[in-house]
Amino acid sequence: MKIDTAEKPTRVRYLMLAMMFVTVVINYLDRNNISTTVSAIKAEFGIDNARMGLILGAFGWTYALFQIPGGWLVDRMTPRLLLPIILILWSVATLSTSLASTVAAFFIIRLMVGLLEAPAYSIFNQVTTAWFPNRERATAVGTFISAQFLGPAFITGLLVLMVASFGWRSVFYVTGGAGVVWGIIWYLVYRGPRESKLANQAELNEIEAGGAILDFGRIGQSKTKFTWADFLTVFKYRKLWGIYIGQFTVTSSQFFFFTWFPTYLAEYRHLSVLKTGIYASLPFAGAWAGALCSGFFSDALLKRGFTLGTARKTPIIMGLLISSTIVMANFVESPELAVVFFTISLFGNGLASIGWSLISSAAPRRLIGLTGGAFNGISNLSGIVTPIIIGYLAENGNFAPGLVYIGCVALVGVFAYVTMIGKLEPVEP
Repeated sequence: MKIDTAEKPTRVRYLMLAMMFVTVVINYLDRNNISTTVSAIKAEFGIDNARMGLILGAFGWTYALFQIPGGWLVDRMTPRLLLPIILILWSVATLSTSLASTVAAFFIIRLMVGLLEAPAYSIFNQVTTAWFPNRERATAVGTFISAQFLGPAFITGLLVLMVASFGWRSVFYVTGGAGVVWGIIWYLVYRGPRESKLANQAELNEIEAGGAILDFGRIGQSKTKFTWADFLTVFKYRKLWGIYIGQFTVTSSQFFFFTWFPTYLAEYRHLSVLKTGIYASLPFAGAWAGALCSGFFSDALLKRGFTLGTARKTPIIMGLLISSTIVMANFVESPELAVVFFTISLFGNGLASIGWSLISSAAPRRLIGLTGGAFNGISNLSGIVTPIIIGYLAENGNFAPGLVYIGCVALVGVFAYVTMIGKLEPVEP
């Protein structure tokens, strides 16, 4: 009898995925923890909704502005080094929020958190492209993207109770401290495919044959100087603009939920602290499920023989259509029924959240980091405009026009994906 001595591939890539998952949980807690403290901060410092909208939108200014510089930086530093640096720094900024006492102080600190978090998703895209073959990439993206909803789904209620029991500053102590600890763990554990001592050659051969770029993010990769020609390249293609605009519409809905939703429940639906904490969590549980389904659904379509473009775009288009149902919350009196519509809408948003899986397939090969920066920068302009628009629309306490705005923006995303992207393949400068 012949004995098979072939080396069985390891599965170290799933450890790296788990590490990204935890990092995204912390990332989103630190960018959105302030939403659970809005009512307490407004009451203590006498801040109205319009000025609170400016504070909530401050994160988006620097987060969007520094996406392209962040993408350029990602192309030149390893994920093992860059991620813990920015993670620890933005966690320190989060901790310092507890010291703020004026609108200007809150605004400046939130600007710093946005600036320091800016390169994070380009790093995650780099790690995913290096570690995962095409047939698993949407599942990987959907999995770590789902983590951005996990914190709000299962931790928001706890943070609301912390505010009620220990004061609003306790939220920033806990979330900021967790980030500092995890930054150290990332540095000690993470390695790229070529540097990992845990991954065997069989796994490297398997993922490389499937389309993983093993040297992406590796020490010694190309460090060509920035050129304005490269900058213009990532903005001159209709295909890329379709992806950028589509993702802008996805994040617009998210930023409503991440900033104003607890206030909507407390002040517009007049719910108690306990109910606000519970009800604010439910839509994010729907989004978490939607994001997980999205990746598996997309990769399943690919394995069944559908084109890459069809497999990647179908869940996103379906998700945006479902997301637009947020407007139905305006037509029900019951807060519980309104939360049902919010949960359905955010499930759709989660289903539409695998836009990052298109970047590695559509971007010029040598500009994946820069393209990812442009993608995340444009999409996160919604982090600036959505809190401000909702704040001004709800200045008299009426949130209904804001929900109409979010629903209409989702339909714009459907239009962009259907008409602008076309065949999913790398653009060639």
